[in-house]
Amino acid sequence: MTSILIIDDDTHIVNLVGVTLRDAGFHTYKAKNGLDALELLEKSTIDLAIVDVMMPKMDGYTLTKKIRDTYDIPVILLTAKGELYDKEQGYSAGTDDYIVKPFEPKELVFRVQAVLRRYDKPSNHVIQLHDVKIDKRNYEVQIGKQHLLMPMKEFEVLALLASRPNQVFKRDYLIENIWGLDFEGDERTLNVHIKRIRERLGKITSTIEVVTVRGVGYKLEVTS
Repeated sequence: MTSILIIDDDTHIVNLVGVTLRDAGFHTYKAKNGLDALELLEKSTIDLAIVDVMMPKMDGYTLTKKIRDTYDIPVILLTAKGELYDKEQGYSAGTDDYIVKPFEPKELVFRVQAVLRRYDKPSNHVIQLHDVKIDKRNYEVQIGKQHLLMPMKEFEVLALLASRPNQVFKRDYLIENIWGLDFEGDERTLNVHIKRIRERLGKITSTIEVVTVRGVGYKLEVTS
């Protein structure tokens, strides 16, 4: 399920956006300011951020820049300002879209869906991390001149971790996105796959490593 982070110090707006997105089938996280948002981004897997411009502690433009510098996710700015200069600031900060309040809930959903579609661009199908190339179109892992054959689920786990290097993925998120909501197994299945991935990678490369974040999940570290 796609996860969206809503950052706004207006509780009414946060609740409205949250209900709208959940009704549309998205999972949502909430933060009341930029500092809380950055802390949450470190711990959770987020697919898109909706950022209010006027917030205490850190404005939306600054937060957008920080998100785009660290996380490979799209950002939509949400604001009461509609002036051209404000939009210019937003796009200069790296936002993918700009919604002016008040807005129609359906319009928000349409824009979120459109941004997510644009973000699933062909270049995202190939992940290059130093000497490791992961091609999601043909399920191929190439390390240097060697081609690594992996079972489908192992490949999917590796590709998901590699899509956001150094970001922690919760175990529940990995299980849900790889095996689906109807999966009747438990975390041991994921643990076994992680162990096998480590063994396969360890024999060929030391540039990437799957690391356990105790009590949370896993992340893929680029080690050199």
